[in-house]
Amino acid sequence: MSTLKHHLPECILDLRATLGEGPVWSEAEKSLYFVDIIAAKVHRFTPETGEHKTWDAPDRLGFLLPVANGTFLAGLRDGLHGFDPESGDFEAGPRIEPDMPGNRLNDGCVDPLGRVWFGTMDDGEEEPTGSIYRVVHTEDGLEITHHNEGYIVSNGPAVSPCGRVLYVCHSPKQTIYAFDIDENGDLSNERVFATLTKGYPDGIVTDSEGNLWCGTWGGGRVARFRPDGTELPSIDMPVTNVTKVAFGGDDLKTVFVTTARKGLDEDVLAKEPQAGSLFAFRTDIAGVPQNQFQLND
Repeated sequence: MSTLKHHLPECILDLRATLGEGPVWSEAEKSLYFVDIIAAKVHRFTPETGEHKTWDAPDRLGFLLPVANGTFLAGLRDGLHGFDPESGDFEAGPRIEPDMPGNRLNDGCVDPLGRVWFGTMDDGEEEPTGSIYRVVHTEDGLEITHHNEGYIVSNGPAVSPCGRVLYVCHSPKQTIYAFDIDENGDLSNERVFATLTKGYPDGIVTDSEGNLWCGTWGGGRVARFRPDGTELPSIDMPVTNVTKVAFGGDDLKTVFVTTARKGLDEDVLAKEPQAGSLFAFRTDIAGVPQNQFQLND
């Protein structure tokens, strides 16, 4: 990846996914995992070798987050599942919002304490039925806590490197919110962190300096914000629908970017044939090592 130029995105996997999302870097495998939500596929790409492997999921999946035992916690349409890349098997876990069949799980993250945060959304992207949840593993299994509601499309979420701030996107409102996280994992002090004027905030992550990096749906760029919400220069992408970034590589200074073809008409796709593909570029700010969901054995 050393050939990548600073802030000059290049297509490294011409995948053309319908809805590429949720990239996470596996330091152990030197590989990037990500999903295609609509195609219900898991992808793993190894930059050094160019190897690309895929697995089929039993349903649409919004996120895939590493677990301390080498497996993954997957957020499928109906709930949480375990995914083992060795066997390719998915194991059904707790259902989420079974009384709201129009909802699905969307995006998620792991905080520095090894807790998972994820959001739900209205799959029709019309009703404010989405919520934010926290997941902790206990001796009795997964403990799922409902925190916040009223989202049409919740996105992100992301946690500051210190673990004390949660960021959540309400995509249709072009707004990123921030919450304080207390020592018990409870949220307070909801506030507007940033508002986008070009495109809609999609997946978000923080870097080692606490800056927030935001994929912009319909915005053709990666937006960036300081911890105080001040907007930094964005990074232009060659495709319209930019979904999320992940920091990887040996120094965590390679930025991997997932994108999507969903919602683009034939004229736009003719101009952006690599929409939905995986891109990467180098940056001078390192990311934060990928946190793992911690198990209470």
